[in-house]
Parts: sequence; C-alpha cells; structure tokens
Amino acid sequence: MKKKIVSRAAACGLAVALVLTMAAGCGVRFGFASDPDDPNEEEKTVPIDTSVDSFEYDTSLDGTSITLLNSKAEIQTALEEMSKVFEEKSGVHVEVMPVTDGDSPYTKVVSLYNSGTPPTLSILDTTDVIALAEEKAADLSNEPWTAEAEGYLTTVNGKVYSFPLCIEGRGIIYNKKVIEDALGESFDPSSIHTQEEFVELLDRLKDAGIEKPISLAKDDWSVGAHHLQYIYETYDGTSEGAAKAIEEIKDGTLDLKTYDRMSQFLDMFDILKEYNVAKGDPLGADYDEMAIDLVDGKTAFWFNGNWAWPNLEEAGAETGDEYGFLPYFMNDDPDDFANQKIQASPSKQVMLDGQVATEKEQAAAKEFLNWIVYSEIGQQMLVKTCSIIPSFQNNPYEPEDPLSKNIYEQVHAGTTFNASAIVPNDHWSVLGAAMQKYMADRCDREELIEEIEDYWAEQE
Repeated sequence: MKKKIVSRAAACGLAVALVLTMAAGCGVRFGFASDPDDPNEEEKTVPIDTSVDSFEYDTSLDGTSITLLNSKAEIQTALEEMSKVFEEKSGVHVEVMPVTDGDSPYTKVVSLYNSGTPPTLSILDTTDVIALAEEKAADLSNEPWTAEAEGYLTTVNGKVYSFPLCIEGRGIIYNKKVIEDALGESFDPSSIHTQEEFVELLDRLKDAGIEKPISLAKDDWSVGAHHLQYIYETYDGTSEGAAKAIEEIKDGTLDLKTYDRMSQFLDMFDILKEYNVAKGDPLGADYDEMAIDLVDGKTAFWFNGNWAWPNLEEAGAETGDEYGFLPYFMNDDPDDFANQKIQASPSKQVMLDGQVATEKEQAAAKEFLNWIVYSEIGQQMLVKTCSIIPSFQNNPYEPEDPLSKNIYEQVHAGTTFNASAIVPNDHWSVLGAAMQKYMADRCDREELIEEIEDYWAEQE
C-alpha cells in the first residue's frame, strides 16, 4: 500500500516526520511508520539498545502526571509511545495533547492558558516561544542540558525559556548519482562556490540531457519563508544579525532597493526560476512530484531541507544513496560565508509552563527533557528512531538518512551558519503570496520589493 507523505506545510522550523512505534524492555526493536493511521502499513524498525540505562531517575516523582502539547501531528504516535517508555522507566505519566491539524499552535496554547489549563510542556515554533516566554514560561537557564546545546539556545533578554528539540537545515539538495551519471565524471559538491559556477554546472547538465535540472516548490511557506528569509539570515550569518536587518527594514534605515542581499537573493531565485522543471507553469508544480523527479533523475537539484527525506524515501530513495546540500549561492564571491555554508538552526522548541504547573510537575517535566539528553535510551530514540539531528553535543549518534546525515556532518565540519529570522506568524503567507507572483512573472523586482517594504511598515 502506498504510504502517505506529510507535505511540509508551515514556515521555517517544521521538523522531519517522526512517527514511531515502540515497546519497552531489553532487546526489543523500536520502529517508526510513515502513516500511524494505516493499520496495514508496513512497519520499519530501527534497533535500539535498551540494555544500558545509567540515567538516575528521581523516585519521588513516581506517579506524577504532566501534559505535552504537540504541534506536529505527524509525531503524535511517536510522542505517545515515547511517553510510555519514559513512564515505565520513571513512573511519570506524560499525556500527549495534539493540536488539531490546521489549527495554530500559538492560538491553541493561548486558549489553554485562558481556560486555566495550560500544558506542562508545549512544542512550539521559536516565534511563539519568544512571544510567550517572559509571561508564561519557566526559566530553564540553569538546566544542565544548556551546556550541551551551546550555540543552539534561544534566549529572551538573556534567559533560556525553551529546549531546542532538533537542528534542521536547508539549501539546494543534490542527487550525486544523477549528476555523475549525466556528466560521466565524479561530482565534488565542495567545488561549487558561486552563482556563476552553479550556472555552469546547470548548463552542463542541460547539455547532457537534463533539460531543466531544478525542482522549485511553489508553496507559500517555501518561497515566503525558506527562500525569502535569506535576505535577513545572510545579513551576517547570525540570528542577532537577522534581527538587526529586520529592525532596520522596519524603521527604514535599510533600503531594500539598495540592500545587496536583496538583489543577490533575487539573482539566485531567478536562476532557480530559469532552470525550474515547472518553468512553464511554476504555480502548478506538485510537491510530491518533485521528490519523484529528483530520485528518478528528471532533475538533479531541489531547494528544500532535511525534512524532505520522507518524501524522497517514498519516491524510492534509499539511505545508502548520496544526497546532500549545496549553499544558497548569493553572489560570485567565493569567500562570502553564504556561498560556503548552509543554513542550519534549532527548529521546534519545547517550552515549560511557569504559571500553573506545580513544583512537582515542573520537576517531572525537567526530568523528561533531561532523559532525552542524557539517557542512553533517549539519545538513541532521538536520532536513530526519530531520524532528527540533535542540538546536544553529547549525543554520540549520527542520523541515518542522507539529508540529515549531511547536515550533521556539515555542522561538525563548520560549514553551517546558525541564523534564525524571527518574523511575524503571517510573514510566510503574506509575503509568500508576493513571492508567488514574482515566481509566475506577474510582478517585477520593484513591485515585489514594494510589497515587502509595505509589509514591514505595517509591523509594530
């Protein structure tokens, strides 16, 4: 039976689909399935060694119950099963509360606070955490795991209010075999440093028979967040720099008409448009079809993130295949960090309630988070079972899928930059629509820039 694919349907920070089924006990195999609602789904399993568990549990928390708001529907089964394993080990019950598909996590958590029944823990986007932190969240600055996540913590006025669940990255995904088969030679992704060199490679692939080598998603979350946010994130490659760029755009001191990163970004986007396999009807492109095209060799590149692996796997890609990421080339300067590195940063954050939760409930929630970071079982589940990239340097496990593995390797090689642009919740939808018009040649650069400037002028 054909497995369902969870299409990426929100702004920057949505994680890889994590749907796993687990059982407790030594020597068992924990697995994850792509469709938890399908009883006939063929289950994949990943071996997890449960024979070693040196984590020290606080027995005084036995019998405590906490709640976890899950804003990612595709990991509902995973979290429910993970909570069962944790309860068997710790005696702490974790009730996983789903956010209904299509609902806003921010609206959901605020409504629960308004009703006086907020979740103990909430999985939220970074923007939501920043909006709620100082009023609603518990200060986690002194938690031991903060030392393991250096460089990946989100702070609000110098304090840590959230647990970085994973690292995600994005860039231009390449299929190495497709490129090598077309050109008849080995392909070294590190040999491409500039827009000009990238275009030369595209032209060579075109001459070799791959007429349109690029897949380009038309979805507003893709063009309005994952593409457009490069104009903020490449300001200097830091989150602080991205925030500065946004503030300067808002107050008018940074003129997008003369801002070099704006024109550089549009130069790169124009390249992607020109070689887009769906150039004739860019707004009619199908997301899942892009995965098939990349795997089958109709295209060689797809701008996306490591969350796209389930789509590629569904299309026939295997974990032994060579997929990886090129940077989003911003110009022809080989020394520009934007041409040397891919963007990778913590995505989903876990916030602990500091208003209603009792001291014991907070302690139980903290133990759950520490268990993920420090227990041998939690470390394995996070990486091997869930196929996500840990934000914690003490985790010894490497991701299995080639996209996450490539980002993991680039993080450790120093070829990533950690910049997250914190933007309003409607940024990707409003400016995504503007980017779609530009993508379909229904507006020019000047009109697009005016829409971006108008959007920011309306923000407080």
